[in-house]
Amino acid sequence: MERDIPNNEAEWKKVLTPDQYAVLREKGTDAPFTGALLHEERTGMFTCAACGQQLFASDTKFDSGSGWPSFDQALSGATKLVEDNSHGMQRVEVVCSRCGSHLGHLFNDGPTTTGNRFCINSTSLEFAEQDAKDLAAYKEKHQKDAS
Repeated sequence: MERDIPNNEAEWKKVLTPDQYAVLREKGTDAPFTGALLHEERTGMFTCAACGQQLFASDTKFDSGSGWPSFDQALSGATKLVEDNSHGMQRVEVVCSRCGSHLGHLFNDGPTTTGNRFCINSTSLEFAEQDAKDLAAYKEKHQKDAS
């Protein structure tokens, strides 16, 4: 469920845990293989931990062996991609399109036909379990709305 978006960083600090604030607002990174959602295999939707926007359907998640939850496709319009030249590297940062919070990075070495590996911090995500039929109906409607 989507939540109100704070107007400033002081408000974000009040609604997020210190770990969430460090990752979502200060572009931090979870330690590899430590995230609560790394091995999540239930059917449902991964949402932004900051604002609740739906980001990734569970059927796009795969085990990349990287230590972070990985997805081959985001929901249409759910994320924005930003050039990231920090730490002496050229990468593509993934942010929530609704609240601008840092989610992780996108790499082009994914094993599926998309070639994408959205490498996302568990701290940036929440999970909402859904019935497979409901998830399929949501995705079908969402794809029609995007076209």
